[in-house]
Amino acid sequence: SHSKKGENPMVRRSLLILCLTLISVIAVSSPALAEKPIQLALFPPIQLVSEGESITGLRLSIYGKNAALTGIDIGFINHLTAPSVGLQWGAVGYCESNFTGIQDNFINVTKGTFLGLQGGAYNYVGSGTGLQYGFINYAKSWEGLQLGFINYAGTISGLQIGLINFIGTGGFMPVFPIVNWTF
Repeated sequence: SHSKKGENPMVRRSLLILCLTLISVIAVSSPALAEKPIQLALFPPIQLVSEGESITGLRLSIYGKNAALTGIDIGFINHLTAPSVGLQWGAVGYCESNFTGIQDNFINVTKGTFLGLQGGAYNYVGSGTGLQYGFINYAKSWEGLQLGFINYAGTISGLQIGLINFIGTGGFMPVFPIVNWTF
């Protein structure tokens, strides 16, 4: 440690943590602040911000449920009910609406429109654009690349690379190993 004489790095760290905690508590509890910058959740309703409100900032949870998120979402189960933008990381990412950004969960589900990168063991989108990579990729409609062991697209404008590739309508072939495509 290269601290100046008389300075204790442990005291500085503790003060920094205390200040950040106070700022977070004040920001979350301030009625004048429309956007909630932080969410801490065990499971609904045991969370700082109610389920119906949106988070702009950081959400940390075991099971967190909020309307929308703009920012970073880290948790075991990440549940959103409104259009969201950001990075989602955990075991399960579930968005009932649209999602733009990166979903990097073991299981990813976006019921609406997805734009970005979705990576996990199982990936599902209603319609999407970007890259899906994982063991199983499923899209009702997809534009871009699906990279996995099993890829399914109801319709696709793009490329599938995997052990087995299904395209519901169109495609080089309805089912084809290694690669399948429609442009």
